Amino acid sequence: MKAVVLLSGGLDSTTALFWAKKRGYGLSALSIDYGQRHRRELDAAREAAKRAGAEFHEIKLALPWLKVSSLINKGLALPDLPLPKIGRELPSTYVPGRNTVFLSLALSLADAVGAQAIVIGANALDYSGYPDCRPRYLAAFEKAARLGSRSGSAGREFEVLAPLIRLDKKGIIKLALKVNAPLALTWSCYRGGQRPCGKCDSCKLRAKGFYEVGVADPALS
Repeated sequence: MKAVVLLSGGLDSTTALFWAKKRGYGLSALSIDYGQRHRRELDAAREAAKRAGAEFHEIKLALPWLKVSSLINKGLALPDLPLPKIGRELPSTYVPGRNTVFLSLALSLADAVGAQAIVIGANALDYSGYPDCRPRYLAAFEKAARLGSRSGSAGREFEVLAPLIRLDKKGIIKLALKVNAPLALTWSCYRGGQRPCGKCDSCKLRAKGFYEVGVADPALS
């Protein structure tokens, strides 16, 4: 069995990659440069794929309308909310249609290499409220993928797997430790730089998870 893993280089996608490795999939990792503020995650993704023994693909997209997101547009402020307020409203970091675009690219790669699954590190609990991280969205995409792919149209099994979808950050970190994901390599901060900022939504959710597990974040050592 082969799987294409969408790999950003962050905590969630790297955990999903090593979850797929643990399950015995032959791995192709797909990373996408869509104009992010920094390359720290992409560099981490390349190294994580190497550690997992995955074939690595990186592609570059230039979609100018994505500048409505503060993940791309450095002129927009990144959110700095108290933990209880994260996820209540769609934040400025939302990238329009990101998972739809990424999953479509992963489907194209999967169809080309004969993979039976796409693996995505989407999460519907400790996340920032993105609509394309919800279980029913992923179920709908899986149905479309089966209709629109060579494998699916031939009646062969094709799945969109989201092993983290119902886990909070504490659960994700526990799973990462179980599957030996290289957490020290991962990068979650929206800002980039030499060290995580500790203020953006992603940093706060990550710190909350490690605190609840009771272990130090190896990426900060």
